[in-house]
Amino acid sequence: MKPQALSLSCHCCPGYDTLVCALSLIFCMSMRIIPFPTRRAIWLAVLSLAIALAGGRPLCSQAQPLVVANTALSSPAGRWKTIDDKTGKVKSIVTIRKMNGELDGTIETLFNPPVPHPTCYLCSGAMKDRPLVGLQILWGLKKNGSQWSGGQVLDPETGKIYRASLALEDGGKKLRLHGYIGIPLLGRTQYWSRAE
Repeated sequence: MKPQALSLSCHCCPGYDTLVCALSLIFCMSMRIIPFPTRRAIWLAVLSLAIALAGGRPLCSQAQPLVVANTALSSPAGRWKTIDDKTGKVKSIVTIRKMNGELDGTIETLFNPPVPHPTCYLCSGAMKDRPLVGLQILWGLKKNGSQWSGGQVLDPETGKIYRASLALEDGGKKLRLHGYIGIPLLGRTQYWSRAE
C-alpha cells in the first residue's frame, strides 16, 4: 500500500489562520495512530485551543452563522389576529402568554368595535360589564401532545364560556382554536393568524 502524501496547505477552508491549520494537520495525523479515547481528548484540546486563538470570532471566513429553529413559531405564545367569521376582516388582536405551563389570552386591541369602549355586558360573574380590551378570554390550556387543551374560552359576544383546545398550523403562522360544550366533535373552530 502506497503511503498518502500530506498537504501542508489548508484545503478545508482558506480563511484558517496558519496556526489553526497546523493544529488541524496534527489532529488529522493523530487520528490514524492514536486509540479512540486519546483521539477524543486531543480533538477536544485542539478545538478549545482553536476557539481561544480565534477570540470568539468564526475560525473560518466562510463560516455560516448557526441557524437555530425559531422557537417563537413553535409556541402559541404571542400576538394573534382574530378574524370575523362574517366579514373575513381582522376583528381584534389577542395576546397569548404562557405562565406556569398554561396558556392564557387577553384582548389587546379591537378593530371597528360597534360602540366606543365596549364591555362584556352579556358576561356573568366577575367578568360582567368589564371592558373588552384587557379582558381575559382564554385560560387553563395545557400542552397535550401537539395541541393545547383542557382550558376554556370566553366568547365575549355571547358571554358564554366553552371548553377549548388549540393547535398551531402552517408552521406556527396559524392557530386553530376549537371551542365546544361536552364532546370536541360538536363545537366551533376559528383560525387566527399570527400578528407580525
